[in-house]
Amino acid sequence: MAFPSLLDQLGPEISDPEEETFLLYSQDIPSQNLGFVDPQATTLDLSVAGKDYVIHQSPTILNRPGSTTGAVVWKITPLIADWLAASDNPLWTSGVLSSCSDVLELGCGISGLVGLVLAPLVAKYTLTDQSYVARLVEKNIDENSPLKNSKQTKTTSQTTSQKRKGKPSAVYPNKAELRFVPLDWELDEVTRSLTGSDKVKSFDLVIACDCIYNDALIQPLVQTCADVCRLRASDENGADKPAVCLVAQQLRDPEIFESWIKEFSRYFRTWRIPDSALTEGLRSNPGFVVHLGILRDAAETRN
Repeated sequence: MAFPSLLDQLGPEISDPEEETFLLYSQDIPSQNLGFVDPQATTLDLSVAGKDYVIHQSPTILNRPGSTTGAVVWKITPLIADWLAASDNPLWTSGVLSSCSDVLELGCGISGLVGLVLAPLVAKYTLTDQSYVARLVEKNIDENSPLKNSKQTKTTSQTTSQKRKGKPSAVYPNKAELRFVPLDWELDEVTRSLTGSDKVKSFDLVIACDCIYNDALIQPLVQTCADVCRLRASDENGADKPAVCLVAQQLRDPEIFESWIKEFSRYFRTWRIPDSALTEGLRSNPGFVVHLGILRDAAETRN
């Protein structure tokens, strides 16, 4: 098994999804309502990993009929972004993440915040979600990019300097690649074209942040996670280094969680990241949990 130093930090592999559900939900989990940062605001000023970000969101889209929960920022998003950016994160210390890594995020929502934070630290970061988020994702990338025009930069600097008490603005280096690609878990096929490069055939890390809230989407989400991780099997450059899938979520409905972890465990060997390896705000006591999965061999996929 690859990444022994990572697995040493994670503790025992989860063998019983029902037991994992019981252990998590037998805790006293504080109520966080649905978990939005501010569902009424059209713009959020967020500080993550020592930098400030201007994030545009859409309360209007949130309130439309249908599944449009990606239209606003959830509380776990800045927490997971801050944790992923930390140099003592187990993913960095074990070599899962490095400056050469290619990362794909599923269900990024309108903010693209995890990508904005992590993109400067890796080779390429690909944001994916349904096409309805594209306009705001691109706007947020532009708003937090050094590539916007000088007039906009000056105006933003003047406005934020009064609000942010001298904190550095969040920008990502030109060498970093951050892009959005529409991907519908139920309709679209996962192919190596997602990498956006003829030279890159797979991803080192797949991230799904607070995407588990609907029973009907569990199977398509897990299947997409597995399909993305399977791209590594045909990548001769990464044959000895399987893709890792990270799933972070707020603990809400125990039945939905159990349905997810049962399905996820069919395809992935699964570990929970212990509280000792998480930042304080991301631990299970505040009501969050982070799991890592490494794809099972086809022969051992559970029925």
